[in-house]
Amino acid sequence: MRDGENAHGTGPTGLTGLRRHTWWTVPGMAAGVQLLFVGEWILDEDVSRWARGPAAVALAVEVVASVVLLTRRLALLPRADASPGAGASPGAGASPEAGVSPGAGPPVGWLITACAAGTVLAVCALAVRNYGLWAVAPATVVAIVATYLAPRARRPLIIGSVLFALLPGAVVSLAAQDGELAHAALFPAGLVAFTVWVLLGPLWAWDTARRLDEARRLEAELAVKDERLRFAADLHDIQGHHLQVIALKSELAERLVDADPERAAAEMREVRQLAADALSDTRAVVQGYRRTTLDDEITNATRVLAAAGIDARTTLERTTAADGLPEPVRHLLGLVMREATTNVLRHSRARHAEVDYRVTGGLARLRVSNDGADEPPDTARHPARGTGLPSLGERLRVAEGELTWHRDGEHFAVTARLPIGPATAAGPVAPGTAEAGPAVPGNGAAR
Repeated sequence: MRDGENAHGTGPTGLTGLRRHTWWTVPGMAAGVQLLFVGEWILDEDVSRWARGPAAVALAVEVVASVVLLTRRLALLPRADASPGAGASPGAGASPEAGVSPGAGPPVGWLITACAAGTVLAVCALAVRNYGLWAVAPATVVAIVATYLAPRARRPLIIGSVLFALLPGAVVSLAAQDGELAHAALFPAGLVAFTVWVLLGPLWAWDTARRLDEARRLEAELAVKDERLRFAADLHDIQGHHLQVIALKSELAERLVDADPERAAAEMREVRQLAADALSDTRAVVQGYRRTTLDDEITNATRVLAAAGIDARTTLERTTAADGLPEPVRHLLGLVMREATTNVLRHSRARHAEVDYRVTGGLARLRVSNDGADEPPDTARHPARGTGLPSLGERLRVAEGELTWHRDGEHFAVTARLPIGPATAAGPVAPGTAEAGPAVPGNGAAR
């Protein structure tokens, strides 16, 4: 693997150096220790020739098999669905490493070869009563197998291997009556535990780094998906609203073309302007510049609803005008105003609509209601599509606000609440809206 590439070779990461270090620490150390200690014993002229020959062949096979098995283990992505044993050490079989993905075990052929070669080395060393050497190869094999297992399966293997390592040397020592029973029994058991500790420790660090890198990659993918959803929601809001108004005004112009050609021409000029605005807004969304504001949306809603023949009444307190809102709050409430207006046009036969905006105790409240609401669709046969109110509700919850809606007979109301902080600057009344007091019909602002 080249520097600057991840395990898939697709981009820069900091894992290359750690992987190289882990390779030299784990497979390199496993091969080096066996070559150093067992190789020195094989080269000793005091060792019987009948033991040195088979041991030399077995050592070469064992080293190659160990390197192959551990190198393959380093290439596998660790599984992150197992809970680690808190506070346990790798040597005790409870490291935070959670094993490898299902179906990604060690190559069976190489594992059998390593076991056979380790057995030959152990038998040759025990035959000449070398109690400190016979467990080197078997301990390495046990550690290799443990690296492929999850902690729960690994613990019995390690504990059983440590206990079993007490027996062969003890049996040979008792049979030979050489007085080295304690050394023959305890040293191999300690060697097995130490070898497992040394090999699993660096692998735990490597697997942790791999999982963190995988989590970072998934986080980046989620960020991209979230941005795509945000863009889709904004595009839906813009295009759905503009297209609905264009369709409405086109239908109105069609009805007026014979009775009032001049007004029909005026409506078509507005259609052309709306189409140009939709194109401009779409381009702005793509570039990430467009911001919806509450004052603009209230003014536009009043005009559009009045053009549809709906008696639109707007109540807006002078001391809580939209111009005094923080920009994020104006944007979110503007989106709510736009979606509510679009819903009135699409999903109702409304004759009256009311828009009420005010600030109470540092909380901005926008309520849009109408009559003539259609029957709710059968969600089993016509599942919800697009974004709409549920999507806006999620966005307001992120901003610590709330969006609710309810239907009472033919009346439907959407209410948004957003915190705006302890101080709210007073501003002028938004264009096309009314002061506090008696609600003012919006029909006069139709054009």
